[in-house]
Amino acid sequence: QLQASGGGLVQAGDSLEVSCAAFGRSSGSLVMGWFRQAPGQERKFVAVIRWSAGIRELSDSVKGRFTISRDIAKNTVYLQMNSLKPEDTAVYYCAAFYGNGDYYSPRTYDYWGQGTQVTVSS
Repeated sequence: QLQASGGGLVQAGDSLEVSCAAFGRSSGSLVMGWFRQAPGQERKFVAVIRWSAGIRELSDSVKGRFTISRDIAKNTVYLQMNSLKPEDTAVYYCAAFYGNGDYYSPRTYDYWGQGTQVTVSS
């Protein structure tokens, strides 16, 4: 079970952090990702982190502005978003799966949080 929180309304250039608490098994094979979906668009990959090794990757559209991290003790993954742009406006979803797979594809993920709205005004 995943529970996302921290979305909101901000202005362009502001920062915002969204978090996702994972309840249940958090083994070394856990992979947690963030996706976002704007109205009328498909769900798109934003960031991913492998739980045990901390290996992480970001989409090109957010590299240099967003950071993904995790707190193992709290079973929580964070997405720190800086220099936000209006085009970052979307519902942000955290997701998870165990093992290996194409982490760019939402179809790989077995568990999803409820989504949190991030709105960036110009």
